[in-house]
Amino acid sequence: MPRTQGKASMNASRLWNTLRARLGHAFAHPARTTSDTHVAQASEALRALLDDPSIPPGVRGELSEDFAQIESLLDKLDAGDLHIAVFGRVSVGKSALGNALLGREAFATGVLHGTTKSRNAERWHEVAGQGLHLIDTPGINELSGEERERLAFDVAAISDLVVFVVDGDMTQSELDALRTLGKTQRPMLLALNKADRYTADERERLLARLREHAAGLVRAEDVIACAALPAERIVVQVHADGRERETRVAQTADVAALDARIRDIAEREGKTLAALNAGLFAGDLSDRVAVRVAAARRDLAQRVIRNYCLAKGIAVALNPVPVADLLAAASLDVALVLHLGKVYGMPLTRSEAGTLIATITGALAALMGAIWGVHLVSSALKGVSAGLTTLVTAGAQGALAWYATEVVGRAAEKYLVQGKSWGEGGAKRAVADIVAGLDRDSILREARAAILARLRGPQGDA
Repeated sequence: MPRTQGKASMNASRLWNTLRARLGHAFAHPARTTSDTHVAQASEALRALLDDPSIPPGVRGELSEDFAQIESLLDKLDAGDLHIAVFGRVSVGKSALGNALLGREAFATGVLHGTTKSRNAERWHEVAGQGLHLIDTPGINELSGEERERLAFDVAAISDLVVFVVDGDMTQSELDALRTLGKTQRPMLLALNKADRYTADERERLLARLREHAAGLVRAEDVIACAALPAERIVVQVHADGRERETRVAQTADVAALDARIRDIAEREGKTLAALNAGLFAGDLSDRVAVRVAAARRDLAQRVIRNYCLAKGIAVALNPVPVADLLAAASLDVALVLHLGKVYGMPLTRSEAGTLIATITGALAALMGAIWGVHLVSSALKGVSAGLTTLVTAGAQGALAWYATEVVGRAAEKYLVQGKSWGEGGAKRAVADIVAGLDRDSILREARAAILARLRGPQGDA
């Protein structure tokens, strides 16, 4: 996380990294874990992120739903709940499997694609003091179902355990979805639903194939066959007169092995999984907050730099100084650097600001003298002749001052973003990169136009 993120956010990130390291093998080695400690660590990381005073109100507003999710996760950890998402392609029987596990008709099922249109959650068991909740998700890979697919991934990402349901060998879209879910680091079970459609040999071969697909993502023992709605069995009755009568007999759902595996995981590792999920969410949100804060600071820094460029350009235009002395006129540059230090949460003293500007202007002066000093002056004064007014000449000189301040501001910004460091290349390399990345002629044109507009005043006359 960038060092400018703020002490509280960095603490949350460190807690998250510590939590992830400690929980990395928890799922495989439950005996080595202390679940209550993990829950406490996850709660601490979430609260540190929730209460971080360095997060600007605008960023907090943009991520309001995520911060509300933190509150929900804290309540969930306090209550000891475990959320299990049932996930998969359309029509593999996700809702039916959820109903079979629950033992009641809680989730809508139907023959049409996309019967489940939004997230549905139902309380299931109480295991080792934890309330297990099943979450039915919309089917993935449905035509015109992008929103449902996105929702399904979102639900899976905030769940503690994912039951990925298939009804045969995996399609490419299912493989892609499984790999995508694997990146969320949520533990998964792979359930082969409708297993009653296969013979015993076919079922074993199919399970072996699924284990190959899921290698590295799902443990072999967590690939389980089940049948949420087994096909009816046809019973033929022969009457005394020789007539035959077929009777269809409903079969009982076969989900005992999956049910037992989920209960076993919940009992041995449930709190750890809940803590891991909370830590994953905290880490992800912390990263997103850092990105938003950095973007907000960049936007503010660009406005600050432009304001100081304009102020210095006008000052030079009103009281022109020789071009050679422009870099020495540093009073506004010092104020700019001090302001940028506050923007990036890394305040500087006036002495530090002066030293920083001296370093930047020294590198810039050397670069100008060695490479393109003459071209810069000619660009600034392009179009100026004895026949034009002093106002235009002043605008050109002010534009050159603007450009110099732009370089100073960009270089100071880079130094601050890198934690008051120039990086391996040093100040000269950093300034050279900034100069190379700027469109000099475009900046000078913009500067002249802005300065002249101010100097001419509201009447717009020269």
